[in-house]
Amino acid sequence: MKPSIIRNIKRPDAAAVKALGEQGVATVHEAQGRTGLMKPYMRPIYPTAKLSAPAVTVFCAPGDNLMIHGAIEVCKPGDVLVVATFSENTDGFFGDLLANSLRAHGVLGLVIDAGVRDVADLTAMDFPVWSKAISAQGTVKATPGWVNIPIVCAGATVNPGDVIVADVDGVCVVPREDAVTVAKAGQARIEKEEKNRVELKAGKLGLDMYGLRDKLKQLGVEWLDEA
Repeated sequence: MKPSIIRNIKRPDAAAVKALGEQGVATVHEAQGRTGLMKPYMRPIYPTAKLSAPAVTVFCAPGDNLMIHGAIEVCKPGDVLVVATFSENTDGFFGDLLANSLRAHGVLGLVIDAGVRDVADLTAMDFPVWSKAISAQGTVKATPGWVNIPIVCAGATVNPGDVIVADVDGVCVVPREDAVTVAKAGQARIEKEEKNRVELKAGKLGLDMYGLRDKLKQLGVEWLDEA
């Protein structure tokens, strides 16, 4: 496939994107059947980092951030840049200069299955980034790649326009066409968990709340007074 930059993508329902962000990664991941979670090595560069946004995808050569520069032109305010590389790499693709450029175009943050640098500056800017590594190793701008094609980032498939929900628990991908349904399921889960929280605080056992006592019996577990 010839290297390309696709200018226009479909984006998800804005209200659903906002709701998913408020629910957070753990709830969203469970609400969509424990799917869409990126590998746990994807960590925020500071613990309060949080976002929910449509993905503009970037596929770069290792050690080469040319296509990140190419992607900025097609981003819309409220997007997040999601970057993967042709092969495993931990070089520092991204620093405060690119962050300033992204912020000027309204981009909310970055998710990259590689390395970033200038972390102190990015933190001071309150620019949220999730990455595999932190590395001062610089990159070049020499190799063509792709913008807004399906990619695999940290083990998760990301299509352009999918919702990226990210916080201190990690990064979760919600397919664009499922955003509204997953947001509703997430809200229902939050309401259910709040009721359970009240009962657990009052001393009720999860064994009884979740029907696990009978399940243990079915699995052959016995209660004995002594060993």
